[in-house]
Amino acid sequence: MNKKISVVINTYNASRHLVEVLESLTRFDEVVVCDMESTDDTVSIAKAFGCKVVTFPKGEHKICEPARDFAIHSASNEWVLVVDADEVVPDSLRMYLYETIADDAFSDAIAIPRKNMFLGKYVADTPDYQLRFFRQDKTYWPPIIHARPQVDGNVLQIPASRKDLYLIHLDDPDMSSRIDKMNRYTDYEVPKRIGKRRYGIGKLFFRPMWFFIRSYLLGKGYRDGRTGMIKAYMAMMYQITLMSKLMEADIRKQSDHSPKPYDKDADNR
Repeated sequence: MNKKISVVINTYNASRHLVEVLESLTRFDEVVVCDMESTDDTVSIAKAFGCKVVTFPKGEHKICEPARDFAIHSASNEWVLVVDADEVVPDSLRMYLYETIADDAFSDAIAIPRKNMFLGKYVADTPDYQLRFFRQDKTYWPPIIHARPQVDGNVLQIPASRKDLYLIHLDDPDMSSRIDKMNRYTDYEVPKRIGKRRYGIGKLFFRPMWFFIRSYLLGKGYRDGRTGMIKAYMAMMYQITLMSKLMEADIRKQSDHSPKPYDKDADNR
């Protein structure tokens, strides 16, 4: 019996790249679009491609993670591939996934490498890995920004040398948009991290530097020249911004709970 795969996409006003993405998914068994009440033509595009469309109320949600688990469990098949609305799946990756699950010995999950654009071109640094392929009944996706799915089982990582199996990330926002996104994402991360870790002088100095080194040297960003250096600086800036906001939140929290100065005139009012 052939094993089937459902592809799941979370969307909100995601029409920009959706046609190209859905064209790369036509040979999968099912495509589920979980829409958070888009106001553009996202849903009409999905229906035109014959996708199964389900709705997750947007409410006050500003990130897609709260809808991820609902989307995954809206799929009809045991195996699920999660794709963003700006990611293309090459046919070589599709065939690899079907070949892998055809082996009854495989029963867990796969982390897939992804290549990204920066300042108008695909960068040469090492890919970022996305845990996106798994059994539906063994997976839970926490409703927290940047959360990885929790999978009951082992995770197979596709080698970075298999460039034919990379997810292709189409999104390439301008620098102003990247800075805005960095500000929003660090805002979302503060409630998740506040009170769990304190950053001393050493962390404040070395953590941003480590992210620069990881991107520019270990990640081979130097191959991209000035573009690679700017990308590494952005990785460093993200950490500085996040740590600054965490320190600010911690200081304000302590200030709110600290004893207020005694007002001797209050007794006479």
